[in-house]
Amino acid sequence: MNQLQLVRELAEKATTKIVMLVADGLGGLPLEPGGRTELETASTPNLDRLAARGTSGSSIPVLPGITPGSGPGHLGLFGYDPLEFRIGRGALEATGIGFELGPDDVAARGNFCTLDAAGRISDRRAGRIPSEESFKVVERLEAVKIEGVETFVKPVKEHRFVVVFRGKGLDGGVADTDPQAVGVAPLDPVAAVPAAGRTAEVAKEFVRQARLILRDEPKANGMVLRGFAAKPQLPTFEQVYGLRSAAIAVYPMYKGLARLAGMTLVGRAQSLDEQIETLAGCWNDYDFFFLHFKYTDSTGEDGNFSEKVRRTEELDSAIPRIERLRPDVLIVTGDHSTPSLLKSHSWHPVPTLLVADTCRPDGLTGFSERECLRGGLGQFAAKHLMLLAMAHALRLGKYGA
Repeated sequence: MNQLQLVRELAEKATTKIVMLVADGLGGLPLEPGGRTELETASTPNLDRLAARGTSGSSIPVLPGITPGSGPGHLGLFGYDPLEFRIGRGALEATGIGFELGPDDVAARGNFCTLDAAGRISDRRAGRIPSEESFKVVERLEAVKIEGVETFVKPVKEHRFVVVFRGKGLDGGVADTDPQAVGVAPLDPVAAVPAAGRTAEVAKEFVRQARLILRDEPKANGMVLRGFAAKPQLPTFEQVYGLRSAAIAVYPMYKGLARLAGMTLVGRAQSLDEQIETLAGCWNDYDFFFLHFKYTDSTGEDGNFSEKVRRTEELDSAIPRIERLRPDVLIVTGDHSTPSLLKSHSWHPVPTLLVADTCRPDGLTGFSERECLRGGLGQFAAKHLMLLAMAHALRLGKYGA
């Protein structure tokens, strides 16, 4: 019996409510040895106050030493073993913007980038081109035609877009074309498994035509493709936990994750303030609420330590508005760490805080990486966090006689 089967058996009805606030890329590192991380530098009086009331720890998204993508990171938080359930980023992005993937579809997440005269990447995100500009670029890509395959190109946000290939015999096992570096050319699409050979050729032809179409673009004259994937099959949140679940996110990828887990996407919030307003507005309709805050991740990826500190403080300032709704369980965590020092996701455990009247306070008076290492939750697999949430919400029955 696996974890999800066990929860299905033990889940009980209750009127309690759970809020999971995910600060993407929350964990960090000091810029100098012995210094403070972004979270330790930030002024977080509300999180510190909650830490004194609740129980803290450090979650491991996949396995020790493994750096997770956002998909595996969130799957773990939702209680799905990321080693068992693998979801490509393309499927997440497509689902997040409302594209219904069919049985013959393979989706890939696209990033516009800027190429120099030699075809090398000079900016991996095309200067974070605004959505109103990138949407026009996406429209130009509708001219791509590939024999025997339908091609759909849809805008997402800023430099991100989705391409979906539809045809018989396609497989998502294609390696990313993003070299994760500047000063080098994008990689060619390569089949990672024999069944994906045709998909790799289709993707290569798409990129060839797209490069010709975009060669006169000042910012988005190139692209990289990531996360080739078909539609996955997940048991839903309601099937597993018996929870009516709401997702309140800004970025499509995280909406896609929530939809694949069977959550209802609520509202069209474009800021943290609007997300909290949406939360209050739907409070009586759901049992579980997933709130996603992106900017602790994007600032870390930009290597902007001070801006990540500011965004962390912005998150902290929203805590009292959530508290006023009186959730029975409030969780604050991240899907992975994104240290500004590394400008990328990392393998470091993620600070995690769980607050409920049933907590055993662990004596901590602050919320940070250093404090969480001493917390009562210890270091634990992220996939166990929903078990703790359900238990503290009094929604799990006893196991065995």
